[in-house]
Amino acid sequence: MDVQVLAIDKPEGLNVILGQAHFIKTVEDLHEALAGTSPHLKFGFAFCEASGPRLVRYSGNEPELVELATKNAQEIAAGHSFIVFLREGYPLNVLNAIKQVPEVCGILCATANPVEVLIAETALGRAILGVVDGSPSLGVENPADQDDRKSLLRTLGYKL
Repeated sequence: MDVQVLAIDKPEGLNVILGQAHFIKTVEDLHEALAGTSPHLKFGFAFCEASGPRLVRYSGNEPELVELATKNAQEIAAGHSFIVFLREGYPLNVLNAIKQVPEVCGILCATANPVEVLIAETALGRAILGVVDGSPSLGVENPADQDDRKSLLRTLGYKL
């Protein structure tokens, strides 16, 4: 088995979601789920088939994001994996809709941070072992940090 680390090519400010699904129907169902969350959401995604023609299938409503997702999916090339790029929306706004798609098996990460994907390759194919999402913790929050966190959530409108 060969193990490698693959950095996701993601411009600053974009959000990415990486997950696994199990059927080609994922492409249409995931598109409908994302499009139904917000009329302002811009997205592109790609899905790696694991059998048959084993193509990278793609969809979205923003050509630049579709191209980026397709390029990254080709690099990952792990069967049944999918990658979504978002603009004008956040994973928080779409994760429940994505998880409700019957073909979705799981989500590996949803972030705006830099991401590395840990890939294993065997004679059969490739698998995602996990992800590195951002940088390591530098300490534990203090009371002032807690106040800042709570203030930020209220400023963003997520808490009253």
